[in-house]
Amino acid sequence: MDADELIRLYESGKRDFQGADLGGADLRDADLSDADLSDADLSDADLSGAILSKADLHEAILIMADLNEAILIGANLRGADLNLADLSEASLSGAFLSEAALDDANLSKANPREASLKAANLRGASVTDEQLAQAWLLTDAIMPDGTQHD
Repeated sequence: MDADELIRLYESGKRDFQGADLGGADLRDADLSDADLSDADLSDADLSGAILSKADLHEAILIMADLNEAILIGANLRGADLNLADLSEASLSGAFLSEAALDDANLSKANPREASLKAANLRGASVTDEQLAQAWLLTDAIMPDGTQHD
């Protein structure tokens, strides 16, 4: 499946794209609210400015994905692989990032207000203490410096 086909199917009302292979897809500014992209391969995909509110991205592969300025409000990213992803200026308010891999991810200027980062791996991530203080849950998270949050 390519990006054009995904957009066409989404616009026709389809929401189930579980396990789709969209590696390297250009989905800039796409509105994929409520889409089921669980287990999908979105590695190296350009999702900058995309609207993914309440999307299901659990266990999705988003390695090196560009999510700059993406809207992920209330999205389910449980167990997603976001290693080396660019989430700068992304809206992560209320997002569920428990057990997500965020190694070396760029979270600069992202808004994680009330996001769950329980058991997430943030090792080497670009994120400030102020941003982490806004998160809802950090229990068992691996912090950027490699220490585990209680």
